Amino acid sequence: MRSTEEIVQSLRDALAGVGVVLPSLGVDPVTGASDEPFALVDLGRCNVRTAEHLTDVLRSLPVGETLRARVRQVNREVKSR
Repeated sequence: MRSTEEIVQSLRDALAGVGVVLPSLGVDPVTGASDEPFALVDLGRCNVRTAEHLTDVLRSLPVGETLRARVRQVNREVKSR
């Protein structure tokens, strides 16, 4: 299983790949320092332009059965690890 830090870095890289930078993206310090098995990811704050760009990117994604099937596949893979 990947660490929360690795997941945050993957998210940071994926967002950067579509031109979105969330400057405060990181591991939540409270849950990250606790015995919680799954620390929270703090998406942080961003300016209006970044929020608008993120909205545009998300809206441009094809939402259909292909995407739903891929999400189900990834969820099954994660659960089987």
